[in-house]
Amino acid sequence: MIVSPVFAGKRYAILGLARSGMAVLESLHASGAELLAWDNREELRESVADKALIADPLESDLTGYEAIVVSPGVPLNSHPIARKAEADGVPIIGDIELFAQARSALPPHRVVGITGTNGKSTTTALVHHILASAGIPTVMGGNIGVPILSQEPLPEGGVYVLELSSYQIDLTSSLDCDVALLLNISPDHLDRYAGFDAYAAAKARLFDMLGSDHSAIFASNDEKTQLALHGLRDLGRVQNIVDTSAREIAGQPDWPSLQGPHNLQNAIAAVATVEALGLTEAQWRPALMSFTGLPHRMERIAESGGVLFVNDSKATNPASTGPALGAYPKIHWILGGLPKSDSLTECEPFYDHVVRAYTIGEAGPLFGKLLADHVPVESCEMMLTAVQRAAANAQPGEVVLLSPACASFDQFRDFEARGNCFRCAVNSVIENNLIGTAIGEAPR
Repeated sequence: MIVSPVFAGKRYAILGLARSGMAVLESLHASGAELLAWDNREELRESVADKALIADPLESDLTGYEAIVVSPGVPLNSHPIARKAEADGVPIIGDIELFAQARSALPPHRVVGITGTNGKSTTTALVHHILASAGIPTVMGGNIGVPILSQEPLPEGGVYVLELSSYQIDLTSSLDCDVALLLNISPDHLDRYAGFDAYAAAKARLFDMLGSDHSAIFASNDEKTQLALHGLRDLGRVQNIVDTSAREIAGQPDWPSLQGPHNLQNAIAAVATVEALGLTEAQWRPALMSFTGLPHRMERIAESGGVLFVNDSKATNPASTGPALGAYPKIHWILGGLPKSDSLTECEPFYDHVVRAYTIGEAGPLFGKLLADHVPVESCEMMLTAVQRAAANAQPGEVVLLSPACASFDQFRDFEARGNCFRCAVNSVIENNLIGTAIGEAPR
């Protein structure tokens, strides 16, 4: 794990002992800090009783504590810990801020910070893959994979690649990335912010922490991203500012896990990021071809009878589903779940790619009405039904795509569980030879 002498002898309160909270506790304890910890789950409290004072920070005097460390999932706009911290004069931070403070004791290294509404995980994984393919020591963390404090420190010359949500940036004040990348900004998580402007400002705060000799990359021409770009330029504080929104790179057909206009944008942004770190085309181009992608993000999970099945369960809003529809010319589209909006505006430019749509979940009736005048729609409600009907209708050369444009919480624990359900359903239709059977041909 990452430890640092800067934490030794200081007192911290930790609220929440899930993955990131437990990583924080282990790192701070190993660094010689004094800890108070709390979680609503008794078994988690008991598991750390030998390393921390077990007490609810809301009921404790935290005067003199260095910080309260909370999970990014704690809603600071409504949780009473925010008022408690203000009353006791203690800052609220997260694990990324602790990593930023620990950097001075680590071997010389660089940090890439990647944020945006859509594409963060794929771009983070791609940057990490390119660096690893070039033989550069690297790990990825933050909002992806293993918590950063749980990972082994990199040797000299290594690069930490961090996916950063707006929640994590809210809890961070001193992360000076060597390269900071903003992919895009569209409405999301508005239950945590006063409005879209406040959400966009949270994303843009990544650049407030950026050193003048470091690189800022902006990947989209959407209004809020361009506003952040021009705002940083107007300040004149950061010298190396790159706008990739109009850049082009040839060769996408050779990148099987990076199909669709959104993944082209992700690839261009990743290339700009590694170029800012000094890599050349001879290093990054082969890595685009060998990148295998991430589960549940335009994941090619099977091909049978000439029909490709793609799992894009991570597409939890229309802005991320729209480009997925642009990836293939003939799509049987499975969508629905817990809606984040009452429109599919971002998907409309790609309706001509949709052979037929299959709606599931709570959003099914709404989406059925929105799509009825544009594409054939079947109301399916359940995932297995949708996959069976899509597979039966699909013909060679067509794609069955799960790209829900919705959250998963009406029927599934999370988007991973939804994607796994899709995979099981696909395996079932393949095993039972149900592909292309709707037109009356014998099962293959």
